[in-house]
Amino acid sequence: MTATRDLGTLDGPVLMFGGPYGNLAATRAVLDEAGRLGIPRERILCTGDVVAYCGEPAETVALVREAGIATVMGNVEESLADDAADCGCGFEEETACARLSVDWYAFARRTLDAEAKAWMRALPRRLTFTLAGRRLAAIHGGAVAINRFVFPSTPAGDKRAELALTGTDGVIAGHSGLPFAELLGDRLWLNAGVVGMPANDGTPRTWYALLIPRVRAIRVAFFPLAYDHGATAGVMAARGLPRDYAEALATGLWPSMDILPPAERRARGRALTPPDLIWPAARVAAPSLTAGA
Repeated sequence: MTATRDLGTLDGPVLMFGGPYGNLAATRAVLDEAGRLGIPRERILCTGDVVAYCGEPAETVALVREAGIATVMGNVEESLADDAADCGCGFEEETACARLSVDWYAFARRTLDAEAKAWMRALPRRLTFTLAGRRLAAIHGGAVAINRFVFPSTPAGDKRAELALTGTDGVIAGHSGLPFAELLGDRLWLNAGVVGMPANDGTPRTWYALLIPRVRAIRVAFFPLAYDHGATAGVMAARGLPRDYAEALATGLWPSMDILPPAERRARGRALTPPDLIWPAARVAAPSLTAGA
């Protein structure tokens, strides 16, 4: 396992997404989007949990590996690499999330071969890069706890503390499944969302994000992703996975809200429209790093 991998200085828009979750169709769709936008693999990153709820874990791992994109170790990768007994998601015992995870995790554990698990073991826990003079870190959950949930309603002080632990200007995180961006003074906390499961907003759309360097600023923009969720649900049914998550692909509603704070629970079923955010670039940013949206 590598603790940190540095991607160097990136010179154009960066596409980010989390949680492929074994959803092959959605993962293929987001990579197709990157191709449509002309974003090369060097500027695509995934915040982990390549495998989870959906029915094509081996195929999804193979696609991500073939794409050659930078990927952070998620808690599921950590658990599968260690052949752990559970997914390490941080679900409390006896909750619906914990109960439902038993089947999909066991399926992934027996489906993935040793080579795929070795790839997971070698993933970095943190990716760093510089964009428009800003230093960023991509992590899965928290800076120390790989399975820490950070939501829009998580106190700003907690996010500032996590940012301080990374020693960077901005964090790109995953794990929580909800896309959002927040400026904390001069620093950024960004969750790009996940592509493998809807955002509990009552629509089947999933989400990815772009960081777009411009003159004296970086634009943070969120985009919905459409894909053949019916085909993914059909694979899950054929492979005997819990129907709760297969149904969620169509309804856009999570089968459980155990992990959610009160504010996020109240937002269930409300279609998301994450606003763009403009993050002032560092004063040392070079004009050559600008790009259009």
